[in-house]
Amino acid sequence: MDEEIRKLARKYAIKNAVDYGGKANAASVLSKVLSKLGRQADINIKELRSAVDEIVSEVNALSKDAQSAEYASYSSEFEHEYIEKVKSTSLPRMELPGAEYGNFSTRFAPEPSGYLHIGHAKVVFMEQEFAKIYNGKIFLYFDDTNPEKESQEFVDSIKYDLEWLGVKFDDEYYASDSIEKLYDYARQLIQKGRAYVCTCPPETIKSYRQKGMECPHARNPESENLMMFDEMLNGEYEEGGAILRFRGDMKSENTTMRDPTLMRIKKHPHYRQGSKYMVWPTYDFNTPVMDSIHGVTDAMRSKEYELRAEIYKEILKALGLRVPRMHHEARLEVKGSITSKRKLNELISKGLISGYDDPRLITLSALRRRGIRPEAIKKFVLRFGMSMTNSVVDLSLLYSENKKIVDPVAKRLFYVDNPVKVVVEGGEELPKSVSLKLHPNQDLGARQYTLSKVFYISSSDAEQIDMGSKVRLKDLADLEIISVSKEAVHAHARKFDDKDLKDVRKVQWVPEGSFLRCKVLIPKEMVDEAGNFIPDSLQTSTGYVESYASTLKKGDVVQFERFGFVVFDGDEGEAKRFIFISK
Repeated sequence: MDEEIRKLARKYAIKNAVDYGGKANAASVLSKVLSKLGRQADINIKELRSAVDEIVSEVNALSKDAQSAEYASYSSEFEHEYIEKVKSTSLPRMELPGAEYGNFSTRFAPEPSGYLHIGHAKVVFMEQEFAKIYNGKIFLYFDDTNPEKESQEFVDSIKYDLEWLGVKFDDEYYASDSIEKLYDYARQLIQKGRAYVCTCPPETIKSYRQKGMECPHARNPESENLMMFDEMLNGEYEEGGAILRFRGDMKSENTTMRDPTLMRIKKHPHYRQGSKYMVWPTYDFNTPVMDSIHGVTDAMRSKEYELRAEIYKEILKALGLRVPRMHHEARLEVKGSITSKRKLNELISKGLISGYDDPRLITLSALRRRGIRPEAIKKFVLRFGMSMTNSVVDLSLLYSENKKIVDPVAKRLFYVDNPVKVVVEGGEELPKSVSLKLHPNQDLGARQYTLSKVFYISSSDAEQIDMGSKVRLKDLADLEIISVSKEAVHAHARKFDDKDLKDVRKVQWVPEGSFLRCKVLIPKEMVDEAGNFIPDSLQTSTGYVESYASTLKKGDVVQFERFGFVVFDGDEGEAKRFIFISK
């Protein structure tokens, strides 16, 4: 085999080993080498496969420190490959028309009126990636001008979730800290004849807007509007008694331009400002102004705000402020889920879900509780890039990304649901104790148990065996079934020839005296296609888990063999509670 080809195979064997916990996969390395060699006519595939197998064995025999040291010698090559891959794969999907390299600032703008969900993760990860691509900045901007709905609890949860995701910001600011500035800009609009105070009842305002009729207050003189605006600020109107409106175009086909509300009266105390203010700006007013004065060059907004882009630009032009570029994208909608704050609060108040971290939800707090890793979320959401096409996705790709991360580090344990007793009465002598590896391929240690002649297996396995059938207690012993009853399965211990193994059912088990009671919550899709809540969308499996589970800490992910990956969620009475993640 050509020496250069061997060097190529060695390089990618090292990379594969470092990427996957110290053990390279020969098939993956061979595929990578073939892709790099291209269509070379003189390649002997059989010889190449043999060489790759040999090199992979050598690399896998190295310590992780030795692998990392050798990887360092290739790091610049791998970095160059990554950059080229980003250019060829990410940029076509991750491109913002008009964005300028080195002159780029964007903001993540949550309203602190609820918990972040996976759709927010998509937005913030994309904004973070764009800041990298265009060598720019990303700001955290709290859009907090609705005192009735917002709280410090939500601010804290948002910041905690963002820290968990690993997103770092260049600046942090709050709309509610700039209310006085917004009052000043409101006065400027009044003085320029572009804003007026309206005291019409809400139903009249709605009727005029629908009919495209001008409000009677639109022609009030500047002095009267300034006086009425000061009266609003001084508390001389009740809530709903007066609003400040932008003079747009009541005949516009775009109804958002039909004199939208800029400021309204809200006397509910604000979580951050207390009762200092009672006149609060709307999204249509504070967002463009805050974007402009805080240096945002590129604002990313949901597709649903596309029609509001016109009013965004018009307000800034009327004020003589810089107009940022705007980019719109479709929301990330997940099949079988709910993200509406109103609907979630209703379900929580009715006791149908336990809270914002209910494992059926796609809030970040729920995904974190369920054992989903931030890296998996990032890879999942960035798959979709910038798009104006609405689509509904399921979470199978997220689970697949998560499995790649947890599989090399998740310890393996036996769990038996709805346990059935197995009594071994004779035959071959069973071992007095057993040591079981915690991972088949990684050195994660082992667990040891003293054994008797009594074990427990899952009822689903017990239902598949009959008298005379053969069963293997995984990693322990072979059994021949001599009787099956509702109370117990009785068996003799045997040693089966290898030729018989294809017919032997392999089952997980727990030993008598070395198990803990266990409960596994299994989340399912929580709404049907019509959007109706599914009451049994959180199912439960109960059984026994081997006693090693007593060493786990809350949040530890393990694999229950032949059952799936689960995360330890804490104690529930005498039982250990886990949440199912995925197969």
